[in-house]
Amino acid sequence: MTERKKDRPWLMRTYAGHSTAEASNELYRRNLAKGQTGLSVAFDLPTQTGYDPDHILARGEVGRVGVPVSHLGDMRRLFQDIPLEQMNTSMTINATAMWLLALYQVVAEEQGADITRLQGTTQNDIVKEYLSRGTHVFPPGPSLRLTTDMITYTVNHIPKWNPINICSYHLQEAGATPVQEISYAMSTAIAVLDAVFASGQVPEERKGDVVARISFFVNAGVRFVEEMCKMRAFGRIWDRITRERYGIENPKHRRFRYGVQVNSLGLTEAQPENNVQRIVLEMLAVTLSKDARARAVQLPAWNEALGLPRPWDQQWSLRIQQVLAHESDLLEYEDIFAGSHVIEAKVDALVGECLAEIDRIQEMGGAMAAVESGYLKSQLVSSHAERRARIEAGDEKIVGVNIYETTEPNPLTADLDTAIMTVDPANEARVVAKLHEWRDNRDETRAQEALAALKATAAGDGNLFEATLECARAGVTTGEWSWALRDVFGEFRAPTGVSSAPVAVTAEEGTPLAVVRDKVARTAQELGTGRLRLLVGKPGLDGHSNGAEQIAVRARDAGFEVVYQGIRLTPEQIVNAALAEDVHCVGLSILSGSHAELVPDVLARLREAGASDIPVIVGGIIPSADAAELKRAGVAAVFTPKDFGITEIIGRIVDEIRTANKLNPLESSEVPA
Repeated sequence: MTERKKDRPWLMRTYAGHSTAEASNELYRRNLAKGQTGLSVAFDLPTQTGYDPDHILARGEVGRVGVPVSHLGDMRRLFQDIPLEQMNTSMTINATAMWLLALYQVVAEEQGADITRLQGTTQNDIVKEYLSRGTHVFPPGPSLRLTTDMITYTVNHIPKWNPINICSYHLQEAGATPVQEISYAMSTAIAVLDAVFASGQVPEERKGDVVARISFFVNAGVRFVEEMCKMRAFGRIWDRITRERYGIENPKHRRFRYGVQVNSLGLTEAQPENNVQRIVLEMLAVTLSKDARARAVQLPAWNEALGLPRPWDQQWSLRIQQVLAHESDLLEYEDIFAGSHVIEAKVDALVGECLAEIDRIQEMGGAMAAVESGYLKSQLVSSHAERRARIEAGDEKIVGVNIYETTEPNPLTADLDTAIMTVDPANEARVVAKLHEWRDNRDETRAQEALAALKATAAGDGNLFEATLECARAGVTTGEWSWALRDVFGEFRAPTGVSSAPVAVTAEEGTPLAVVRDKVARTAQELGTGRLRLLVGKPGLDGHSNGAEQIAVRARDAGFEVVYQGIRLTPEQIVNAALAEDVHCVGLSILSGSHAELVPDVLARLREAGASDIPVIVGGIIPSADAAELKRAGVAAVFTPKDFGITEIIGRIVDEIRTANKLNPLESSEVPA
């Protein structure tokens, strides 16, 4: 047999971080020892949204979905004994990306590293935060300035670093079609590059260097042929835009460079063992085609729909990559799809549709204008509603969810409490205590001077990175850096897209939605109110609002008056809104794990206000033991990803309203069949 030379494998990463910098450092060193070839840092929500661990909005969120990094000391501990000059580090960070990269640079300098050799990526895509993930802080204009300043700084000082990872990943999770994924990501790239070149911080002859450092982070769903065609279309469109719009002649500069995590929110709580084959199929979409192969891959774990994966679960996902790269013959061949008329036809169709949508967005004034007008968000909410309707109708099949639902007992989840990792509730207090100790021991004068210089730079037009570096060296905290910029730039609440989303599910006589609409109308009539009112609230910092938006849209279509104010609310704000709007039910959505802390607070505040008769329901990634505890605390109902029927959930909400108001149950004979 002729020996073929194998291509070099892609970077293999595991998205990881939890509890504390020390615990995460131990996890990183273990993963590297297992053969992981790059790091992917998950930061907790306070770090991502610019709050210190002792802020009221950080309560219950510290160390939950990632590692808390509040200052230089935390970053030192996070990368202790990991030589950053030899590492390729991805950091999933957006609104506070400049701050975290500054901390990373200072730690690298302390290690003696040559910063021109640092390699890695900061996500730094704020547009998708407005649309889907919700960790934005500042308005679009200042956010684009932060991105521009960071790109120009890295091109000049950290030339191997990818300062932005334009991220369509979360757009797919928010309901985007392949055309929307490509079009919205490319429109974001155009907005960023236009801003960078207009800033005057990069000479004409270095435009290619800027384009060469723009990377992308994409999602791969289970329709792996379509997903692979999507990646080929991505590459062709990027090549065309960079050549025609920006005049980039060097084909190496125009190369579409992307990393991938396969679809986490597409994983199911029902029969979670099926997630393994989903992960494999999704990985094939971004590895099979050499001409459209990812530069880096990170895979979720089979149990992410249940809770926080354990190290063993993450190891399983790493081994999936290693088996494909080292045991199969995939890397021995040229592109195996070259010349396929089926693939070419699909790619051509995607390219044509995407270019038309990109032109439409440009006519609106570009990506930032399309964010502020609400166009992009409403399109995503609509697409997501349509997909959920297809799943509920059985038109889109998900094994174990709406087809082949019978199952044998699952030994992987026989003891569900040990099938996921839990964060010690006492962890937050320890992190806060260390933060206070850090503040007490720093040079306060230097810290305040650094913050004053940062605000002065922000009020002018200078590059913000050098001032940010001084803040890092002076011991400034994440929250202080963010609040200094909030004082100058203000904050931003993105459009929710709920009010403008069209009806996705019909309510003709005899349909499930018609039954629920009748229940809503009859209950409102019996209560003597014009319409039932539902408050949908997202307490804490969890910005994954897709589920909350879909509940809000379906409740609206069922006849509810819906009060939905978006993300990032305190329990106090939610209760005040419930009382002011005189709602009949409060629905809370939390995916970050902070439910144990925040939901009881909402219940207690309702009781104190004399409104304990308002039923509270909760939805999110909630382990069964936690769900039982919430019900004992007074929650009327708990919904998790296995409850995929949204119309059914709305019907259950009506039932809870009737129970709370001591109305007789509506028997099936009393409503249309």
